Amino acid sequence: MRALFTTLFLLLPVHAVASAFEPVDRIIAAAVAAVAPDAARNPDVRAEASLDPGLRMPACPEGLSAHVGSRGVAEVACSGASGWRLFVPVRVTRLEPVLVLMRPVAAGQTITPDLLEVDKRNTSTLSGQALAVPEQAVGQMAARGLMAGSILVSGDLRSPRLVRRGDRVTLVARSGGLEVRSQGRALGDAGLAEQVSVENLGTRRQVRGRVNARGEVEVLL
Repeated sequence: MRALFTTLFLLLPVHAVASAFEPVDRIIAAAVAAVAPDAARNPDVRAEASLDPGLRMPACPEGLSAHVGSRGVAEVACSGASGWRLFVPVRVTRLEPVLVLMRPVAAGQTITPDLLEVDKRNTSTLSGQALAVPEQAVGQMAARGLMAGSILVSGDLRSPRLVRRGDRVTLVARSGGLEVRSQGRALGDAGLAEQVSVENLGTRRQVRGRVNARGEVEVLL
């Protein structure tokens, strides 16, 4: 029986055999469109996927659907009687103007304009949001040591320290239209809009608050 089936299969017209399977190029196109939908219209975005040209998936008359699964992988599926799904890795190169360090920077060092240049780099493999304009970085501090040539991402920087451990600070508590001020001692370092623990010098209780632009700690109620 198997030999008979094979013989009949070989006797089918070429177009009939081909139509029994979904074209590999169509599967690849669906995967690329899901992972990098702007690749077709943006010359700075390139996306490619590769599949075994001998892949034989049943034809999908209902049309393929695709969505992004895990990072860089598209799940291409066919619904209906011939339903199937296939996971296709897609490699993406996305060139964008970003801030790049011209020299090494030590942890805690303040970022100055002369340390920066704007260059087009591949951002598709970055783990954080890349910074694009000097205003996003100048005046900030390096959260850790950074190498020359590094692309700056948001997690690389932190606000300058407005409060340092042991500093005497003003605590501000607000409730409705009432404002109460007291003195406290910072138990850690913090920058603008960051949270810090403070010991209230009057009550000896520890509270937590957010640093404002004046270096005061606004208590979280």
